[in-house]
Amino acid sequence: TSAFLSQKPKSELVRTSLRLLTSSAYRLQSECKKTLPVETCPTTDIQLVTQQVIQCAYDIAKAAKQLVTITTKENNN
Repeated sequence: TSAFLSQKPKSELVRTSLRLLTSSAYRLQSECKKTLPVETCPTTDIQLVTQQVIQCAYDIAKAAKQLVTITTKENNN
């Protein structure tokens, strides 16, 4: 997969999926850090952070599914 990611994808759909995957992964990391004792402040809304983590995970799964679908179609052609 790393060879796939290191090349500049020709397909706009692949680029869009990779952007979603990358941005969602960074967001997930950021949201998860908010739950760590060092990062947590008294005003941290853990329920909101949890919802954000779930949304990020969903976006990552969506982007991964798009990539699998696209690459499967390309490999079959």
